[in-house]
Amino acid sequence: MLKLTLLGTGAAGGVPLYGCECPACERATKQPAFERKPCSAMVEWGRSSSQERLIIDAGLMDLHARFPAGTYKGFLLTHFHVDHVQGFFHMRWGKAESIPVWCPDDPKGCADLLKHPGCLRFLPEMKHGETMTINGLRVTPLEMRHSRPTFGFLLEYGTRSIAYLTDTDGLPANTMEFLLFQKKLNAIVLDCSFPPYREADNHGDIENAKRIYDALHPDELIITHIGHELDSWLMENDVPDWLEIGREGMTI
Repeated sequence: MLKLTLLGTGAAGGVPLYGCECPACERATKQPAFERKPCSAMVEWGRSSSQERLIIDAGLMDLHARFPAGTYKGFLLTHFHVDHVQGFFHMRWGKAESIPVWCPDDPKGCADLLKHPGCLRFLPEMKHGETMTINGLRVTPLEMRHSRPTFGFLLEYGTRSIAYLTDTDGLPANTMEFLLFQKKLNAIVLDCSFPPYREADNHGDIENAKRIYDALHPDELIITHIGHELDSWLMENDVPDWLEIGREGMTI
């Protein structure tokens, strides 16, 4: 069994965006099911009697409450932007045993996390295209196109495969080439922050997502890191039949 659960699907400002009165933010204010928290996920694998768990990114501020010490193997960190690491700042001072955090080699880190990691053990050992195995789960880091060193992840267990690809404006050529030579992907979870025809910066839009879908033909393409502008656009337009809109709690 390989399962990915989306814990957060929002862009950095989240939905509702502070002070915004657009249709998407108004809806999310009135209906909590449409809120979007910091982009993050949980991957679980193995037999039901011995399931393993990793958390992808640490933007949620209640990680310490959601996942008590010892209930997961560690973290896969895409990059060190604050909306992906802010949950670490509280939990690092805990009394838990050392928690591995596989991460890009980015000496800047975020604030003083690398200088004072507490119970977190940062492991900047990942290389693009080099698969590592964590208790049977095959994890291949893949370079993303972003303003800081950033990795997406190809997750494989048994015959199942899911590519989790955020934060990125399209895909770099080396990552696209790598994925083209893989067997058919069961699912891609992809950064798509903006509506079509918007000049994207650091993040993808609907047009980018369509190009990636057409090139890789996954069984499913689910968008994440969604901003309030895209949510508003999706409220007013038909959802293309080739994509699914990510939501908190969605499982793949």
